[in-house]
Amino acid sequence: MSEQAALREAERVVRVIAETAVANEGYFCELDSAAGDGDFGYSLARGFGQLLDTWDELDYADVSGLLKSCALVISSRVGGTSGPIWGTAFLRASIALGDRPEPSAVDVGEALEAAVAGIKQRGNSDLGDKTLLDALIPAAASFSAEAAAGKPAAEALAAAAQTARAAAEATKGMLALRGRASYTGERSRDSVDAGAIAVAVMFEAVNEGGPE
Repeated sequence: MSEQAALREAERVVRVIAETAVANEGYFCELDSAAGDGDFGYSLARGFGQLLDTWDELDYADVSGLLKSCALVISSRVGGTSGPIWGTAFLRASIALGDRPEPSAVDVGEALEAAVAGIKQRGNSDLGDKTLLDALIPAAASFSAEAAAGKPAAEALAAAAQTARAAAEATKGMLALRGRASYTGERSRDSVDAGAIAVAVMFEAVNEGGPE
């Protein structure tokens, strides 16, 4: 893949993620209202909507620069705890890619793992806390494993999307240990985690070419 083709693909991926957040605002709020404060979808839609609105003003020359520019917008525009978490994810991915203008599937896997590490640190959370990490960690690991085995990015993405969905659905029954949902105690077991489902929906949308 040429440098320009890699940049165009990265633009597509980011725009699909943003469009998916906006399109699913009501759905994500509904999921969050089961155990949280119900504004998760609104926060995501507001921030990613702003990213789409200011897309033509972003200043970048390569994939890493694109992700860094997105991180700055997301950090300042996404409300609540989501802004710092998603902003950190994009920034860490940007740093991981560095000056590689034509990232390979392995490089993308490393960027995903870097995003995971950033979210862990920023949110002081990990696998099993019933957060978006419960979908993102398995999905990133799946993508990296497929890439390391020599699979093309498209196949690695398809596998990651399946993994993300299964892991997100498995958050039902888990006890929330972080965020607003953790205040509800045992009641948090009755529903899936909104952030984990959002990750799954985004992976699926990127894999399928656009938001639901």
